Amino acid sequence: MIVFTTQGVAAKTLLVFGDSLSAAYNMAPELGWVSLLETRLQQRYSDIQVVNSSISGETTSGGLTRLPKLLDRHQPDYIVLELAANDGLRGTPLNIIEENVLKLIQLSKQAQAKVVLVGVRLPSNYGPRYTQRFFNMFEKLAEDEQVERVPFLMDKVALQPELMQSDRLHPNAKAQAIILENVWPSIEKIVGSE
Repeated sequence: MIVFTTQGVAAKTLLVFGDSLSAAYNMAPELGWVSLLETRLQQRYSDIQVVNSSISGETTSGGLTRLPKLLDRHQPDYIVLELAANDGLRGTPLNIIEENVLKLIQLSKQAQAKVVLVGVRLPSNYGPRYTQRFFNMFEKLAEDEQVERVPFLMDKVALQPELMQSDRLHPNAKAQAIILENVWPSIEKIVGSE
């Protein structure tokens, strides 16, 4: 786990809880969008510490196992939930994925953390019925639970070969600044509302 700290004592904590898309997969951690987020927060909201608890390969069920301890240890004021892609890639039934993401949101809210739910898409070869229902799930959950949502983490990245790694699933270092711009409006809404 990587902890990015601001100079001085941080009064608030933002926890990023995701999978390889947030764990700077196959690149130096400081090149990832979470590190870029930490730098921006230092410049604009210097009292916020960023904790990146993202793990490559993480699923929603694995997240449910890990999250309670992380909430207890870090007591985050804000949490960015970026999970479900690996569940979808494994063809996990959508009702199970949705139930798990809902539990992750509810656990975060019970811990008094403001939540940003990050939407992800699956490759089209999983079939339109599954992939569209998967994508729509994030909007539905965000509306039902009244939390902020990033519509699509990989917007302006996923279909650009020059911004993707050779596996065509993970963004490369050049894509990270674009991903930061995709998540920033929703994060700024929650950190700037106090």
